[in-house]
Amino acid sequence: MSKNYATVSQSIVDAVGGANNIAAVTHCMTRLRFVLNDDSLIDSARLKAISGVLGVVRSEKQCQVIIGNTVSQAYAEVLKRLPDGAVEQQSAPVKNRITLKRIGAGILDALIGTMSPLIPAIIGGSMVKLLAMILDMTGVFSKGSSTLIILNVIGDGAFFFLPVMVAASAAIKFKANMSLAIAIAGVLVHPTFIDLMAKAAQGQQVEFVGLSVTAVKYTYTVIPALCMTWLLSYIERWVDRITPAVTKNFLKPMLIVLIAAPIAIMLIGPLGIWIGSGISALVFTVHNYLGWLSVAIMGGLWPLLVMTGMHRVFTPTIIQTIAETGKEGMVMPSEIGANLSLGGSSLAVAWRTKNPELRQTALAAAASAIVAGISEPALYGVAIRLKRPLIAALISGFVCGGVAGIAGLASHSMASPGLFTSVQFFDPSSPMTIVWVFGVMILAVMLSFVLTLLLGFEDIPAEEVESETAKPAPALSM
Repeated sequence: MSKNYATVSQSIVDAVGGANNIAAVTHCMTRLRFVLNDDSLIDSARLKAISGVLGVVRSEKQCQVIIGNTVSQAYAEVLKRLPDGAVEQQSAPVKNRITLKRIGAGILDALIGTMSPLIPAIIGGSMVKLLAMILDMTGVFSKGSSTLIILNVIGDGAFFFLPVMVAASAAIKFKANMSLAIAIAGVLVHPTFIDLMAKAAQGQQVEFVGLSVTAVKYTYTVIPALCMTWLLSYIERWVDRITPAVTKNFLKPMLIVLIAAPIAIMLIGPLGIWIGSGISALVFTVHNYLGWLSVAIMGGLWPLLVMTGMHRVFTPTIIQTIAETGKEGMVMPSEIGANLSLGGSSLAVAWRTKNPELRQTALAAAASAIVAGISEPALYGVAIRLKRPLIAALISGFVCGGVAGIAGLASHSMASPGLFTSVQFFDPSSPMTIVWVFGVMILAVMLSFVLTLLLGFEDIPAEEVESETAKPAPALSM
């Protein structure tokens, strides 16, 4: 992205309809996510033409602007251009006819909007756990060393308290009181409650006001806290209406907690666990039935899922699968080929293009995809823009996914697969996994590189880029 974040961010705000049209804004690893009051005010052509914007994804009233690895700087500048409290503002509710499509879009939006802000903490924790595993494998510290234990605790914190993190993020999404959401989610991971659930799992009768409590383990879960916070947003509004003004300071929060927490424990929590387990079981079934082919299909489809933002749907399943079995063998291995194939196709574009600016973009995108596993700069900045490199990456992703599936590769943690994060696929009991991982990575880069050169692409003339940067709407690079 252009280093002139102030100018670029102002252009983005103007293109989405101005500051007053922004109901909420957040960001994930590479995207600015706007919730807009009126999506008809978006100037898509102007938005896509801004220097530094790699792509735009729209759904309902949400507009995702793909920036790349420097999204946090752009986000900070966007916030400066919004009036105080604009991020919390929300447009008046509009009654729309309920359809299956609208329900599905709402569920997807809630899941992605909640999970995206948590990805840095999840990746950070994953990498610390991987560091502890490497130190244990290499014998730097003795087995059972307090240093290793503390490192594992540091890495595990984001996963163990994931329901609390989900509740906090979902509270922002659903406009619920964050402190109340955290307090209720905290009940689910309270040591006393965990011990009680362990006893219930062993057959001991656990009741609450005469009603039986289902034995459930909530640590490492996403769906229960997400559903609970969504329901909390409605309970809050209802309690606010029935409580007298003079008692709101103490009676309102008391009633909210007394209503929401038992519902979470008795109904929403178990229901959320069953939903999450059902999704995980479906993934397990597909993987067990199709075997390596499921990994190949996922590797070929992954860039398309990233384009729509649907790749975040798999985050809860990956987390729960790793928590239950210690590894995940379908989605994460498929990303190795998908990410590095986009990097390889970008390298081919950099090799072949006569456009200096496109070459610079392609090289940076390739480095991001290959080294860090962040593929969106390559996807939006190169592959989709030139089309044929995308086809090459999809073919290569399918082939490399198949190889990863045949090799039985599985991830023991959750981080975007790339050179620096390849250690998550190493199995201490099978040293050959190291050979397979690097073999798949090399194959992905080389195959996509060759396929891109064979398929070719229509190069962008340097004069066209120069004329585009001369337009008044895009920001100028510094």
